[in-house]
Amino acid sequence: MEEDLISIIVPVYNAERFLLDTIKTVNEQIYENWELIFVNDCSKDGSSGIINKEINKNSKIRLINLEKNSGAAIARNKGIDNANGRYITFLDSDDLWDKEKLKKQVEFMKKNNSCFSYTGYQFADENGIPNGKKVNVPNKITYKEALKNTTISTITVMLDMTLLSKEDIYMPNIRRGQDTATWWKILKKINNADGLNEILSFYRRTSDSLSSNKLIALKRTWNLYRNVEHLNIFYSIYNFLWYCFNALKRRI
Repeated sequence: MEEDLISIIVPVYNAERFLLDTIKTVNEQIYENWELIFVNDCSKDGSSGIINKEINKNSKIRLINLEKNSGAAIARNKGIDNANGRYITFLDSDDLWDKEKLKKQVEFMKKNNSCFSYTGYQFADENGIPNGKKVNVPNKITYKEALKNTTISTITVMLDMTLLSKEDIYMPNIRRGQDTATWWKILKKINNADGLNEILSFYRRTSDSLSSNKLIALKRTWNLYRNVEHLNIFYSIYNFLWYCFNALKRRI
């Protein structure tokens, strides 16, 4: 049976030290029908040169250059605009996948007639070596449940574009938390997303990553409740306490 095309979208900003690992983790996928779309957000290092060299070796890799630095949301939206696949998935330039990730997730989505799925993942150190801290995910999650538990990691998400529109999945133009806000937006339109509780992605924690700063993460989530979802103060506090509890559980 012919494989459906998967579009893999990767925003890039000064990521030259990780890009060969990124390309390798996609090239090693057992599932072979994919296109890899890099969106360069005005990197000041050698990122575009590395990607262009790989493009010469593999026609399935593409590079889009933004005219001005715009942030991950705009970069991913540009990738979405240019995606041709039935499925859209996201990978950050410093993170990694298990070689069976795409294959297992597509099979899971077809079996469950799912338009939005996510998987378990494991944290890794700066060198991409898994550190044993695994994040298990629920079989299903609704909008109200997702407000309390930001367990959906962007690098684990896969979306079926025969069941969703590109308008459904465009990310809001905010600098932090645009991915979480997008999952909430989609979940408000569907009953639930489906979780494949297998460790298929590896989330690299680097010293300069946005999410490595706990205070920033707390402020980001609170801002999403109040200024993106426009939740009242009491419901925001309720969800925020649950968010803190669930985030702590993932890290111990």
